[in-house]
Amino acid sequence: MTDYTPPKVWTWNKANGGAFASINRPIAGPTHDKELPVGKHPLQLYSLATPNGVKVTVMLEELLALGHKGAEYDAWLIRINDGDQFGSGFVEVNPNSKIPALMDHSGATPVRIFESGSILVYLAEKFGEFLPTEQPARAEVLSWLFWQMGSAPYLGGGFGHFYAYAPQKFEYAIDRFAMETKRQLDVLDRRLAETEYLGGKDYTIADMAVWPWYGGLALGRMYNDSGDFLSVQEYKHVQRWAKAIDARPAVKRGRMVNRAFGEPALQLHERHDASDFDTKTQDKLAAE
Repeated sequence: MTDYTPPKVWTWNKANGGAFASINRPIAGPTHDKELPVGKHPLQLYSLATPNGVKVTVMLEELLALGHKGAEYDAWLIRINDGDQFGSGFVEVNPNSKIPALMDHSGATPVRIFESGSILVYLAEKFGEFLPTEQPARAEVLSWLFWQMGSAPYLGGGFGHFYAYAPQKFEYAIDRFAMETKRQLDVLDRRLAETEYLGGKDYTIADMAVWPWYGGLALGRMYNDSGDFLSVQEYKHVQRWAKAIDARPAVKRGRMVNRAFGEPALQLHERHDASDFDTKTQDKLAAE
């Protein structure tokens, strides 16, 4: 590894390598014209089953499991490695060009909602579920929700990137972000030693936000062998919480929606009806 001296003025080097070099760029806005599809339901989700995308599909499936028919939705696959998020239609819904993005056509004026935490709050308030209305319970849930927003970049863009995706292994970067990720796991473990869920005794949008990131890490599903590297089994309370949420039927369904990688039986590229889980997964489509 050679020493690097930053230039006086940074310039964009497209050939800087890394798993996402082909889609990362220092400017915003669309790269091409493409309208977004619109299905039959008021809620239109444009996403991919990354941890941030899974938050929203889990929330929608949990709402449907409670009998909220208004939470029926169409989920459209946005392939971020192909640059779908830079299409003009997607940028109109989310000027930040990140999944997930949601359009609500249930009212007289369509509503756009972007950023996963914002979508969770919007849906919680729209349907009156998974977010307490009284204090201090509401503040506790929102605090853990926003803890995830501030913490996960250190796990994903920090540890995950340098451990699994960077073109070279840099000891300083991996050590820096591994230390912070383990500190975050300890924060969660200490909280979950006190309560069943992050907000208290009830399952809420705080759990839905944190679980796809830190639950996935605890269950050994992220960044190759990072679970062993970070000794995730040491965090017993996180393990208990992660396994309990993983067993929820709505969570199992939510993980499948807009999934375009992994086992074909767990991939439901688009979701337009509850029956799609039984008939439209990639293994079923391949067999036709």
